[in-house]
Amino acid sequence: MGSRTVVSTVIGRPTSDGGGVRLMRMISPEQGLDPFLLLDEFNSDSADDYIAGFPSHPHRGFETVTYMLDGHMLHEDHLGNRGDLLPGAVQWMTAGRGIIHSEMPQQTAGRMRGFQLWLNLPAATKMQAASYQDIAPERVPALTLPQARLRVIAGSCWPLAPAAAAIAGPVGGGATAPVYWDLQLEAAADFVLATPPEHRVLVYVYDGQALIGGTTVTKGQLAILSLGDQLAISAKMNAGLLVIGGKPLQEPVVHYGPFVMNSRQEIETALNDYRAGTLTSPAR
Repeated sequence: MGSRTVVSTVIGRPTSDGGGVRLMRMISPEQGLDPFLLLDEFNSDSADDYIAGFPSHPHRGFETVTYMLDGHMLHEDHLGNRGDLLPGAVQWMTAGRGIIHSEMPQQTAGRMRGFQLWLNLPAATKMQAASYQDIAPERVPALTLPQARLRVIAGSCWPLAPAAAAIAGPVGGGATAPVYWDLQLEAAADFVLATPPEHRVLVYVYDGQALIGGTTVTKGQLAILSLGDQLAISAKMNAGLLVIGGKPLQEPVVHYGPFVMNSRQEIETALNDYRAGTLTSPAR
């Protein structure tokens, strides 16, 4: 199919969520970037921007992926799961039918930096039982190459140039077959990755500047890419990038707060279940 190019770029908008955590929102459900619903970056050296955390709240109908670069958050949920989100750690939570959880800072000073991605679930599995994966930093495989370091959170990554063996992350499969890679490049590094041709692929530059498919993309910009089976990236300076891909579901998306379903009626059902205390009850 050829190399992917940049179709458009997005600049995030400042917002807050949870107890008042300051975020940069790169994706929102209204943008229609199927199967992706939301991408937030939180990044601050000031505790006032994150100390309130994300107190107990519900979700239904999708998955959340939290990836930490700096700081310490604690996940707790109604299933009894506890997860320490330390630098390099990942939380992969499948809300399914319903989960009630919190993510609270375990520090009162210093930098807190990371990302949260919302990944849609198909109608057939939106009401599956909730589940949670606490992925410690050492479980995320890393590949160190000349002028580059690659961490593979989800899917299999195959560097074409410089050539290296494929590397598989701790999460794989599912209807969207997600890929999630953290690529750190030194200035003047060139890198080519194989990408699943049927996937929608996005690249978020979180540090530095890079030439992505021939287009310059700068820190804080999200690149939406064309179809293709390869992705060429050149670093114009030291750069950090998230490469995120998934197979589109091509289903209706109806979003309200912490719920993402396929119809307005299903949203009403989720709200009623939450008010009645049955959001997390086993399916009947």
